[in-house]
Amino acid sequence: MGSVRLTVQQMFREVRIDSDWSFAEYSRADTTKWTHGYHRYPAKFIPQLVEKLFDEYLPKSGGLHINDPFFGSGTTIVSAISRGFRASGTDINNVAYLMALAKSTPIEPNILENKTRKFLVDIKPTLSSNVFPESYFDKLTEKNLQRLNYWFPEANKIELGRILTIILKEPDSTIKRFLLTAFSHILKSCSIWLQRSTKPTRDKTKIPRDPYILMKHHLKKMVKGNSDFYHQVPEYVRDHINDYLNITLNDACKQSVDGSSVDLIVTSSPYVTSYEYADLHQLSTLWLGFADDYREYRQSFIGSGHRKNSSKNPQSEIAGEIVSELSDRNEKTAQEVREFFCDMEDVFRESHRILKPDGKCCFVIGNTTLKGVEILNAQAFTESLILCGFQIDRIIKRRIPFKILPQTRNKSTGRFSSRKDATLEAYPTEYILIGVKDR
Repeated sequence: MGSVRLTVQQMFREVRIDSDWSFAEYSRADTTKWTHGYHRYPAKFIPQLVEKLFDEYLPKSGGLHINDPFFGSGTTIVSAISRGFRASGTDINNVAYLMALAKSTPIEPNILENKTRKFLVDIKPTLSSNVFPESYFDKLTEKNLQRLNYWFPEANKIELGRILTIILKEPDSTIKRFLLTAFSHILKSCSIWLQRSTKPTRDKTKIPRDPYILMKHHLKKMVKGNSDFYHQVPEYVRDHINDYLNITLNDACKQSVDGSSVDLIVTSSPYVTSYEYADLHQLSTLWLGFADDYREYRQSFIGSGHRKNSSKNPQSEIAGEIVSELSDRNEKTAQEVREFFCDMEDVFRESHRILKPDGKCCFVIGNTTLKGVEILNAQAFTESLILCGFQIDRIIKRRIPFKILPQTRNKSTGRFSSRKDATLEAYPTEYILIGVKDR
């Protein structure tokens, strides 16, 4: 048994739940402040957690640079911009890139209010508005058009196509992103996708909502959130946003960030094979034309069960043992988990490259069970961080008071289930792993 593994196991034996990191006292209004409520996103962490990490692990002065290699819904990026920090990061998900860029770009409130008011007039249904937007649907591949027909009643499909056609004519790219984010957010409610499902499941009894009414309601909230965010962001950042915001649609293992330039990394990494982000955002991906071949697109996501196999093996002994135990239960799942741990080690190495000496990384991750096997993500990550050159400064264990996802699994299958049928919670607690790059 390796010495690093023994060290890690001892670390976790000593970790206790820290109630200061549960944030149970915060309401939904608190956790969706500013632009954080623009778009639904699974398993996103709350801004209060990010802000507390900033307070505890950033220098008190200097031009600070924050990075998130899996920026997802943009919580870390928005929080960094709100404090006048430089923010960089990557995500492989086109929908995440759209929403994070929209959420982290403050728009002058009067301009946005006027643009939004005109847009709502333009999309208001009239007797002559039920014209099939042939030009839009003609651009879709046959497979993607079939998928839209699978998910949307004809009337809603036509109405959404009409609204999207009007959005795409907006000449201001910042306003267009804002409107596209609102459009993306309402799609699930306008479809027959089972509303609370994290898997692509149809609910043939569902009555889809009206697209115009949903857009009008959600844009009102987004306009208010933008105004609050605009007045929170320092003026010097608002006036030079491109100098402070550098997020890219890219692999987390290959960031377009200079070496030794980042002060702090804060991220919530993918959870091994648990949440298929490509599937969860399938409707937006289809409507916005982000993938001609949806099946191929899914293979690029770390933690996805659709990822192509490689010949790599993780350095972490803990990860290797998890994979070995899974192999006795299900070879396909074992292969998926092996790929996940190998990919994450590449991310840790890239994180080490971009951090300044004494810079810190904060990875938020939880443990779970698959096929009856304990998936000790946090322990495997900690061992991998050490093997990739980090010292472990601290391991925080926190209760999760709320997650926008089912919190229960069936222990024998590992599948999410309703609470009444479940045998254990999926993520009742999670860890924040704090690593430090040596000088």
